Amino acid sequence: MPVPMNSTPPAPISDTRDRILDAAERLFVEHGFDGTSMRMITGAASANLAAVNYHFGGKDALVQEVFRRRLTALNQRRLAVLDALEAEAKGAPLKPSRIVEAFFGTALELAADTEHGGRTFMRLLARTYNEPNAFVRQFLAEEYAEVMDRFLGALFRALPEVPRAEVLWRFHFMIGAMAFAIAGLGGLSELIEGGPTHDDPARLLPRLMSFLLGGLRAPLPDGYPGA
Repeated sequence: MPVPMNSTPPAPISDTRDRILDAAERLFVEHGFDGTSMRMITGAASANLAAVNYHFGGKDALVQEVFRRRLTALNQRRLAVLDALEAEAKGAPLKPSRIVEAFFGTALELAADTEHGGRTFMRLLARTYNEPNAFVRQFLAEEYAEVMDRFLGALFRALPEVPRAEVLWRFHFMIGAMAFAIAGLGGLSELIEGGPTHDDPARLLPRLMSFLLGGLRAPLPDGYPGA
């Protein structure tokens, strides 16, 4: 049957799905997971609850897919860079700076993407690091398992003089520093007069890399066994 001239064809399935994911991503950044209702998501996406259930089956699955659609590619990129570095090194330990750049530099590259949602996603990821949501944290732990195993292993080999427990602590602090830097919270500009007022990831990269490497290479604290 011909479509009447005054009717609007239904949106393609992929378009509806992407609209829901984009809307959920933005709203999770603004309101958090618990503060974002399905009604808010469907309203922002110009969709209905049936469409969300059709594509994702519920809110938990939607949250997972919001992360998976970008995090999978980010982690694959990280592993590809690390694979190339290790192949070039031919079994020798990598320089710590190369490992840090492979993990954190790729994240800042994604944060610099303002056209396709990369920046929004990295702000969501940064918020998630500090939001006590057991379900999301468990999901992210599973998504990060291979990447963390590979990168921490590379750091252990690169820094044999630093106890492994200390490497873990420092990597933990490094992730926190990156999360704060890209969270888009205004940083020191909201707390200190004259503080930095921009959050351009391209300008942030050299400053953050210098800071992270300084922390990674810092002397062991006083009283630490072997210090």
